[in-house]
Amino acid sequence: MKHLIAVYGASGCGREVMPLARHSARAASGHDDTIELVFVDDGYACGEVNGHRLLTYAQFLAEPAGRRSATLAIANSNVRERLATQCVADGVEPFEVVAANACVLDSNAIGEGAILCGFTTVTSNVRIGRYFHANIYSSVAHDCVLGDFVTLAPSVKVNGNVVVEEHAYIGTGAIIKQGSPGNPLVIGKRAVIGMGAVVTKSVPAGATVVGNPARIRE
Repeated sequence: MKHLIAVYGASGCGREVMPLARHSARAASGHDDTIELVFVDDGYACGEVNGHRLLTYAQFLAEPAGRRSATLAIANSNVRERLATQCVADGVEPFEVVAANACVLDSNAIGEGAILCGFTTVTSNVRIGRYFHANIYSSVAHDCVLGDFVTLAPSVKVNGNVVVEEHAYIGTGAIIKQGSPGNPLVIGKRAVIGMGAVVTKSVPAGATVVGNPARIRE
């Protein structure tokens, strides 16, 4: 029976991820024609989006399939975590999506469910948790540690020896200054880094920082 692969989310993020998912599916399957990719989204009327069937989650689970996988193209990390838990409970496997032109170098460990969009880079000796999102032109340099459900918006630059804790969100064009061995710069759990911010020192958990140099927004 077929392997049914869902891009969960049919909004802008999902529509950007689908072509990358097709590439990743072909690479994993060796052009196996028993694979079908679909969109899954409960917020839209069922039909077709960009040449792929659009199903509700219930329909996705009811489809005849020998295997089900999903990539979670959902920007909100809290929703992403909830859906990841639901998928595990329903026997839906995580599906990693890596663009053909993404660059992943040596001795990295990237957790399940990651999405690496076009022109992203992960250099060397990086540790990344589950369901990571790296949007276009973002990069993570050597010896960084990123927690679960971290999101990098487009063109984010995370320099070396940085710790980004779980559920942190780093906005478009932000730059995170390099830390040092044994003294990393830390972006705390659920912190938000504003668009274009230049972060030169650690950010507390739950804080929002903006500007150049970045300061906590009151």
